[in-house]
Amino acid sequence: MEALLNQPYSPAADKTPFLPRWRFAWRPAARTRRPPAAPAATGGALPWSKRLFDVVVAALGLLCLLPLFAVVALLIKLESRGPVFYYSYRVGTGYRIFRFWKFRSMRPDADQLLASMKDLNQYQAAEPDTLAPAADDTCACGPQCRSQLIDKHGRLVCERQHQLRKKARGGAAFIKIANDPRITRLGAFLRNTSFDELPQLWNVLRGDMSIVGNRPLPIYEAEKLTTDQFAARFGAPSGITGLWQVSKRGKGTMSEEERIALDVEYARTYSLKQDLRILLRTVPALFQQENV
Repeated sequence: MEALLNQPYSPAADKTPFLPRWRFAWRPAARTRRPPAAPAATGGALPWSKRLFDVVVAALGLLCLLPLFAVVALLIKLESRGPVFYYSYRVGTGYRIFRFWKFRSMRPDADQLLASMKDLNQYQAAEPDTLAPAADDTCACGPQCRSQLIDKHGRLVCERQHQLRKKARGGAAFIKIANDPRITRLGAFLRNTSFDELPQLWNVLRGDMSIVGNRPLPIYEAEKLTTDQFAARFGAPSGITGLWQVSKRGKGTMSEEERIALDVEYARTYSLKQDLRILLRTVPALFQQENV
């Protein structure tokens, strides 16, 4: 503004080209105008129709299933020592952490045993030395890689190859163990029928979760999914059932990448209509025999 007002002009100069600039400079609105405020963040609030659906279904479900809750609680206490309910801290929508409730289906010392069983993880990434040694195995460009990085030793390396090795060193994001010895006999039945998930109706009533959404993850899994590519899954509501569960429920053939891709797809397209379709597919999925 000061440069415009202090700029020298010759008295003989044609004033026509400068009039618009002077009018702008002397308009009060031009001197006080501010950029429009950014829209307020919603804080990850659900659409009212989805939240209403969640509350109605969760409330009715808890009332109708109270007798079943009592029977399951009695059987758990008869089979093994320990609490009836189990909770762990999970990461949900927008990386928010909350207590995630389930019927206990594992031995009381299951968390302590997990560290010694990670070699059995079905999602375990390949070891770095088993990855393709040549750039043409990982690049669509063939042997002349067009996306190269310079490593700490000053050598050119394929960016795709570097990403694969970095992922292998970090381990898989998800953990799933076939024939998990930590699971009790009753727990195996509860898991295969998804009865162990019923206490999460309380999480839905509290607003921690939705009936349909992406699975809330343990903290040690969520911290591996913080890149731009994978973080989109946390933009969707957390749910009891979801798209990947009904796509290949419990099958070991589903890769980690497929599971994340389905989560991201749901986050981008979720709606009440889609949720109803997923719920209809959930009912037959409950009777599949794969271990979950």
